Amino acid sequence: MKNITSWRTICLAFVLVPLLYVSPILAQKNPKLTDAEIASAAVVANQSDIAFAAIAQQKSKNAEVLKFAETMARDHKAVIDQAVALVTKLKVTPKDNAVSRKLKADATKTQKMLRAKSARTFDKAYVDNEVGYHKAVIAAVETVLIPQSSNGELKALLQNVVPALKSHLEHAQMVQKMFASK
Repeated sequence: MKNITSWRTICLAFVLVPLLYVSPILAQKNPKLTDAEIASAAVVANQSDIAFAAIAQQKSKNAEVLKFAETMARDHKAVIDQAVALVTKLKVTPKDNAVSRKLKADATKTQKMLRAKSARTFDKAYVDNEVGYHKAVIAAVETVLIPQSSNGELKALLQNVVPALKSHLEHAQMVQKMFASK
């Protein structure tokens, strides 16, 4: 299988937010991921965060939460579109692995939890979830993905993505402060 050499593939890492749930896997087994495995985890993470945003768009009535969810859905969809075009062009198939399987399982649990929240408790639960995800993804990109990237272009992209991740985290934390006193 060809190595994924384009920076766009790892652009998927932009939204590895659900890695929060994968942290125990990474800590316990410290898996060595190939670029194709990183792409798989990134695709799943992007799809998951789009699904979380869709739930927020259905359930929330809060303008700030809706704005945040719209940003998450738009940004993650754009990344997936770019990644799909790239992996198609390179004829590289993301490779399923323990991390991507754990992401899928945890995303299903999170979606179920979010759907079960009442209108009164949903917004805080959604935003708290997003803050945790973004903290985890920043840590994962900096401590797992960048060091494990075999391609220099990929590594540079991951390093360049960190500021965007931190911007998403700051946005989520700003929205989260609205619920601190509630």
